[in-house]
Amino acid sequence: MKRVLLLLVISAVLGLVAPPDHASAGALQAASAPRARKRAVSAKPTRPAEKQPEDCGCEASAPPGVLAFANGVKVAVNEVYDPIKDNVQVLQNQIADARQRQLELAIATKLFETEAKRRGTTREKLLERELAGKVKDPTEAEVQAFYAQNQAQIQGEFTEVKTSIVNYIRDQRLSDETRKLAQRLGAGRVRLLVQTVNAPASEADRARVLATVDTQRITSGDVEESLAPFVFSIQEQIYDLRKKALDAKINNILLEQEANKRGTTPAALFESEVTSKMRKVTEDEIQKFYDENKARLARPLYQVRSQVEDHLQSQIETEASTAYAEQLRKTAKVQVFLKVPDPPFLKIAVDDQPWTGAANARVTIVEFTDYECPMCGRTAPVLEEVVKEYADKVKLVVRDFPLEQHAHAFKAALAAEAAREQGKYWEYTSLLFKNQKALELENLKDYATRVGLDRARFDQALDSEKYAENVKRDLRDGGLVGVDATPTVFINGRRIRDKTAEALKAAIEAALRQSPAK
Repeated sequence: MKRVLLLLVISAVLGLVAPPDHASAGALQAASAPRARKRAVSAKPTRPAEKQPEDCGCEASAPPGVLAFANGVKVAVNEVYDPIKDNVQVLQNQIADARQRQLELAIATKLFETEAKRRGTTREKLLERELAGKVKDPTEAEVQAFYAQNQAQIQGEFTEVKTSIVNYIRDQRLSDETRKLAQRLGAGRVRLLVQTVNAPASEADRARVLATVDTQRITSGDVEESLAPFVFSIQEQIYDLRKKALDAKINNILLEQEANKRGTTPAALFESEVTSKMRKVTEDEIQKFYDENKARLARPLYQVRSQVEDHLQSQIETEASTAYAEQLRKTAKVQVFLKVPDPPFLKIAVDDQPWTGAANARVTIVEFTDYECPMCGRTAPVLEEVVKEYADKVKLVVRDFPLEQHAHAFKAALAAEAAREQGKYWEYTSLLFKNQKALELENLKDYATRVGLDRARFDQALDSEKYAENVKRDLRDGGLVGVDATPTVFINGRRIRDKTAEALKAAIEAALRQSPAK
């Protein structure tokens, strides 16, 4: 489940841009080029294209200028890339902007750490003390004014996005005050050596110094290492945009070939094979969807019925179109040269975390999970199966990443930690995943009884939020390695897109080949 983000922003101290939701797979007759996601902050003017590592290097062993063959028909690179080049450029611009902000953040971090050390405190306590009382929550009028000014670019009604707007405005104010503090502390101590932060041209170029704070140097490599998860997320989005456009092109070629074979037109064939056979949304489906999303919709059914029906009907159309496209592909010869970007290797702490498997395993799986996330519930038994199969070769480590839109996820994470304190983490979280729609406080405590925990000890840990800092640490660490959705799985430090049992096993086998025996 994707983390709901109103804006392309995370609440990092200096506001690094967060990746938008990935593009979804295209249907058979995908309309034109994919459109950029709506944003509450307008996109900056397009910059001249700059071939950089984040351009994703999508073509693998392709003939010059060719992206795919569909039954012998060539799909040229420009046919796919040209219609979406503006969308790709917007994404690439985000990386250029992020490099500038990451340098700012690196400078500020060194200033704060140095000042904290001078005062005999921690960076967190320094910021808390210096910023206390300076960051005010926006008023109702300010939130409504923001919504009114940006309504054309915001997805959702005011009641749905109000909390996100409040968080965004507060984060912006926090960023402003933090910048002012960094400027005060950095007066006469910071030396910028570049006007624009570009990607390193080579491995050796990573040693290039971008700025100094007193005698401390910040290099191009420092910036790139910090941005690696974000750059990869952009590469994935570029890949998804291109794959969606390429799939649509291939599907339309196959549709046209089939239509020619039958002596008809593509439109007529699509009508007879897909549209005419498409079922209509039922009243029960509309009611069920409304019941499951009533809190988010925040309006009576009669007011949103048409939107719900359109949404569900669109899903049916997409499923039908995709199914027919897959049917055409079964008998077609399709060769694609679009390569999935390689994930970077990331260092993820696994100390003081729940784990199972072999302590000294050659392969470590790290999962960031949310106990209220349905996909996490489906992934848990898959991971359990994989760990059981690989026995002494794999270690599974679980970290918490409760999403903001899940009202009970944070408390459930605290409960899981309280159960771990008594050695019953896996038994307890198994119950959480089996009861994802019943995670209210009284239920969390009931599950503790059911797995045989000392209730007084458990209740005290849960009610006092004893393990809140543990969960917050997981959230911070997850953000640093680019986690923006749950479940997110890493195998030996590399993020895994496909979390089916087959894909996980393939990734484990690859990791075993690359990892020497201990």
